[in-house]
Amino acid sequence: MEITISNEIKQHFPQFKLGVIEYTGISVSESPQMLKGRMRLFQESIFFEMEDKKVQDLKPISEWRTIFKTLGADPNRYRPSSEALYRRIQKQQYLAPIHSAADLNNFFSLQHQIPFGIYDVDKLTGNIQIGIGKETDAYMAINGRDVNMNGKLISSDDSGAFGSPYVDSLRSAVTEATKNALHLIYLQPSMDKESAQQMLSSLTNMFIQIHGGEGNYAVIG
Repeated sequence: MEITISNEIKQHFPQFKLGVIEYTGISVSESPQMLKGRMRLFQESIFFEMEDKKVQDLKPISEWRTIFKTLGADPNRYRPSSEALYRRIQKQQYLAPIHSAADLNNFFSLQHQIPFGIYDVDKLTGNIQIGIGKETDAYMAINGRDVNMNGKLISSDDSGAFGSPYVDSLRSAVTEATKNALHLIYLQPSMDKESAQQMLSSLTNMFIQIHGGEGNYAVIG
C-alpha cells in the first residue's frame, strides 16, 4: 500500500507531514479497565485545565484550524476532530467507551491535540492519496450522517474517500473483528521530522501493548 500527499496540499503547506502506522495481526476488544480509567481521568483533567481557556487557542488545534480554512472549509462550522473532542469535554460530555482501538485513538488525539484516524486495512482497496475533497466526494460518516467532503482534506483509496481529520467514514471503520489496521496521524506542520518519528514510535509501542500484533511507522511528507 502506497500513501501519497497531493501536490495541491504541498503547494498550500510545504511542511505538511502525515504520520502513518500499519498494524498487522492485532486483536481489538472491549477496552481494558486500565485504558477506561486512564481515559476518564484524562478527560476530567482536561475539563479543569480548560475552564478558563479557549479550545481554539491551543497551538496544535490552531494550526489545524488554519489548514481547514486555507483548504476551503470554515473551521467554525467544520472543526478538526481533535477540537470537536475538546469541546465535548469542556461541556463535560465525556466520551463513552467504544472498543480498545477507537478509545486509544481518541486518547492519542486528546493527548497530542491533533486529529487521528484509524481504519480497517482489509476494507480498503489499492493505494491511498491524501488530497482535497471535491463536490463528488461524500460518504456515510461514523456518526451515521451523510457528509459532503468538498473543500475538506480527505484520504481516498480506489473506491473513493474514506477518511478525514474532520470525520471518518463508516465504510473503513475498525471493529472488534479487525485484524489489520492503518493509523493516520495528522501532524502539526510545524513539528520537525525527528520529533514526529519519536511520537510515532511511542504511539506504536502503546498500541501494540494493548492489541498485540506488529506495527511499522513512517513520516510522509
